[in-house]
Amino acid sequence: MADQGGLRRRSFLVGGGLGAMAMLGGGAAQIVTAGTAWAEPAGDPRRTAAGMAANTAGAGAGAGAGTGAAGALRRAALAKGIRYGSSAATWQVQPDPGYAELYARESGMLLTEDDLLWYRLKPTPDAPLDFTYGDQIVQYAAGNGQPVLAAHLVWDEGLGDGWEPDALFGLGEREARDLLFGTIKREVAHYAGRVKAWVVANEVTDGEDKDANGYWTEEPWYQTIGPSYVEEAFRLAHRHDPRAVLLINEFGFETGDDAVARRRSMLKAIDHLKSRNVPVHALGVQAHLNAAWFAETFDAKAYRSFLRQVAARGLSIFITEMDVQDDGLPADVAVRDAAVAEVYARYLSVALQEPAVKVVLSFGLSDRYTWLQEDYPREDGAARRPLPFDEDLRPKPAYAAMLRAFRQAPARRPL
Repeated sequence: MADQGGLRRRSFLVGGGLGAMAMLGGGAAQIVTAGTAWAEPAGDPRRTAAGMAANTAGAGAGAGAGTGAAGALRRAALAKGIRYGSSAATWQVQPDPGYAELYARESGMLLTEDDLLWYRLKPTPDAPLDFTYGDQIVQYAAGNGQPVLAAHLVWDEGLGDGWEPDALFGLGEREARDLLFGTIKREVAHYAGRVKAWVVANEVTDGEDKDANGYWTEEPWYQTIGPSYVEEAFRLAHRHDPRAVLLINEFGFETGDDAVARRRSMLKAIDHLKSRNVPVHALGVQAHLNAAWFAETFDAKAYRSFLRQVAARGLSIFITEMDVQDDGLPADVAVRDAAVAEVYARYLSVALQEPAVKVVLSFGLSDRYTWLQEDYPREDGAARRPLPFDEDLRPKPAYAAMLRAFRQAPARRPL
């Protein structure tokens, strides 16, 4: 997850009261293994435990959700060999039955938004690993027939208040190795066969502060362990979950002064990993976009060329955190919604032309739960509207733009 306002990296801010959310009830309908075919689950996805709980708790909470054909985004994408989904967290779906029902219906894959970040998994340096929240969100996804993209095995953020801001930089090499690789080993072994894919390395390249292979030299694991930490993390993840799809995930490829340099760095990193026979299977493209200047600064030809070059290296492509920031747009809802929808349409019309793009995940499904509102509110106080559904779970022009893009996309072989 990248800061779209110009900062190098964003810190994950833990919302108040998250630890008090209720536990998921009931068992998963069926555990999805890494080898399970990616097909629409049999039956009506609304007939999941989460969906039935939502109906029982009160249909009014989700009134109007998903107006039109149920699961239209999910089905339209699958018809073209694409898996559409979204991030989700326990603190979103557990206490909010209306949203849980919408999510079960429209999302065909679940990205773990924060239940596997270290503020949940290892809240203090001395804490034992806590899989409580991760188990709940993986179980929820299994009940909805949603493959899981688990995130992130290697990241320099998401630590939470239990860690000092620069704690990772103060580690010695042996201490850093034991901490990082010990956590990866236990985490991957714990969820092996229950998730489809892992974000192994998140935000480890850079356009400026980089080495000869494109790796970000200011990353704490780079400074404590050395550049081999990326390769070692992929090998370790593959050893403990050999059927999982393994991703390197990054932001900043679409627009900005350093987009060209960032694309080059990622290709160098991929080439290095491939030359070392490292099991890297897919590139994750975060696709945090900005409506105010996207049309003027997005070089569609260059971006399509980048995707082709990734595909030529034998990697699939996951769009992992797509949303549209609305800074620079007037507060008027109709104007902002139209501009945001245009960005989705323009971006997806280019990205989906590349058959290697197998997965499209938005970073959140409804404006009710968007990191942009929490971490980077608009200066004018207007609520952000970056996602396909609004705060009342009603589809927006962005929803229609995404649906049209999936329906117009060329078919491809599913992952």
